[in-house]
Amino acid sequence: MALLAVVHGVLAVAVAAKLRTITVSAAEKDALVVFQPSGRKGRFPVGTPVLSAARELGVYVESICGGRGICGKCQVSVAEGQFAKFGITSHASSLSAIGPIENRYDEKRGLADGCRLSCSATIEGDLVVDIPDAFKVAGQTIRKDATTDAMVRNPVVRPYYLEVAEPDMHNPLGDGDRLLLALSEQFGITDVSISHFLKRDLQKTLRKADWKVTVVVHDNGSTKRIVSIREGYDDLVTGLAVDIGSTTIAAHLTDLTSGEILCSTGVANPQIRFGEDLMSRVSYVMMNTDGRENLRSAVVDAVNGLVDQLLEQSDTPREALLDAVFVANPVMHHLFLGWDPTEIGQAPFALVQSAAVNCAASDIGLKLAAGCQVYLLPLIAGHVGADAAAVLLAQHPETETHATLVVDVGTNAEIALWDGTQLLAASSPTGPAFEGAETSCGQRAAPGAIERIRIDKETLKCRYKIIGVDEWSDDPSFEEKAAKLGVTGICGSGIIEIMGEMLLAGIISPDGIIRAPKTEAEEGILVENDRTWSFVVREGTPHIQITQNDVRAIQLAKAALYAGVKLLMAKSGLQQVEEIRLAGAFGSYIDPAYAMLLGLVPDCKVENVKAVGNAAGQGALIALLDHTARERIETTAQNVTKIETALEAEFQDLFVAAMGLPNTQDAFEQTRQHFDMATFVPTQSGEEGARPRRRGRRNRAR
Repeated sequence: MALLAVVHGVLAVAVAAKLRTITVSAAEKDALVVFQPSGRKGRFPVGTPVLSAARELGVYVESICGGRGICGKCQVSVAEGQFAKFGITSHASSLSAIGPIENRYDEKRGLADGCRLSCSATIEGDLVVDIPDAFKVAGQTIRKDATTDAMVRNPVVRPYYLEVAEPDMHNPLGDGDRLLLALSEQFGITDVSISHFLKRDLQKTLRKADWKVTVVVHDNGSTKRIVSIREGYDDLVTGLAVDIGSTTIAAHLTDLTSGEILCSTGVANPQIRFGEDLMSRVSYVMMNTDGRENLRSAVVDAVNGLVDQLLEQSDTPREALLDAVFVANPVMHHLFLGWDPTEIGQAPFALVQSAAVNCAASDIGLKLAAGCQVYLLPLIAGHVGADAAAVLLAQHPETETHATLVVDVGTNAEIALWDGTQLLAASSPTGPAFEGAETSCGQRAAPGAIERIRIDKETLKCRYKIIGVDEWSDDPSFEEKAAKLGVTGICGSGIIEIMGEMLLAGIISPDGIIRAPKTEAEEGILVENDRTWSFVVREGTPHIQITQNDVRAIQLAKAALYAGVKLLMAKSGLQQVEEIRLAGAFGSYIDPAYAMLLGLVPDCKVENVKAVGNAAGQGALIALLDHTARERIETTAQNVTKIETALEAEFQDLFVAAMGLPNTQDAFEQTRQHFDMATFVPTQSGEEGARPRRRGRRNRAR
């Protein structure tokens, strides 16, 4: 847990040394309730219906019957165990006993295992509530698109059609031996073994197929093994590429012969119920006897569910799925394999194994084809994982002639820097704030979420776009088109933009303080919130506003990321980078200019900052389609200079400086020029920041 402790320690120093301590007094209520996967939480009196608590927090729980216990759409479950992040222990007994309404529904329609009707069940103590439907892909936009264009096709498994000689009295060779002989004579492939499970029905298969079969050979460069025997000619061989992220899991089913992606899907990572950030999940394992198995089964079940979807949607037989590649950060990697991740949570952040992993799918509980092998890319360091290795494989920054920074922005940000002579890599614990958690109005990317936003400098009123509607909110047709979806919250890209817009409008100072209203017209927009101020984005249900605590959460997340980047630059002796590539689902959708305005990434020419999509997923696809790419990344991973941010004393000072907007030390001259802003002058806590000049209209993104 040293990494988490370091970040907390840095925060304490930052607040004491640089910032005004803000204490938000909460109303004294009886029970803390946390809703997953949104991460929204609040305190409610004992006896409050769960559905009422969800609505008060703006958490969507479907209820067609209006809370009468008839439709059953509002079913939820309780995540049990100790949750150190929230400081609570959650039990099913934290809900009221099942009453007559739920008994009646259970008798007529049946409650799902472990589920309760949130309209009827009331809060009796601290608890963590899972909303099952929220984990379904339909309720969330899993922005992890992929393509295999221009990728080399040299897969580790290949089909071969054989005509096998029939047995006779004068040739004592067994049927399996003659199968291998045919493979050698017809394709020149030797030193091959037959998987043991295939030998049980080998003779029956050969005779039924009239000695004409297709075999699939798995050749990883060191061993060759037949993993499938089909009757007649059947060249369909598919592979699976999966990016297991802390927040989302994205999977792609690919035809290994043509390289075509047959189908893609994704889902929110169900481990979120045990903790939104990685250290919370490690803590859950340490504090609960069955914690590791709970986390392992959650992610394995989710992957199996995605496989079922992919096979059904593409009309592909499971028997054809004979190779799989996975990428993940070190904690997710270990939990997926059933390994204990607790050593990663404390110095020296030791891994069970850093080398690439090859194993049978069945060994880790995956329901793929019998004989399917699984490959996990190598881990680079204790907090720099296979996902970072996949990013390097996809982006290969080491081929550039100029300094290039690659940042995979997510719950745990992976950072890679090519300084012209060496590759450096680090990881920064940004937390889930950019994914929509830890902010009062935040949510993950889903229809209805605000993804773009602009603030009028004179009136401070907002106009915005939501996912699922093309028009901006000031368009006459917006309300009608958005009526079905509703305006539900602000997703990560919107949070980045509104923070930047608040800075441009002078609503927040460079040290992140929301100011008080100056005129009567501003009083309905800048509203008092205990001892601080909040900025109202939208009236209505849900009421959307940015609080002082929201600003602080984003500052902490972006400071952790930027400090990690600056640490790598310091190790390389670089003052600036020529090119920045933003990877990941979140990184691909944020406006590069606003990312720099916030101080998320270093100052750079805006045209040299580009989104590169889900680079980790692309790396997984490259390793799936080309087995030589696996050898390349295994070599590259060994040659990367690894930096553990938690062990670097300089990280603390960089973190403190990065709390400023965009930064209290770095000038960000190109960013200021892009936005036509006055020079930032860091202010003392509590003072109003320097109000930037109005930006030229021609530069505004619309």
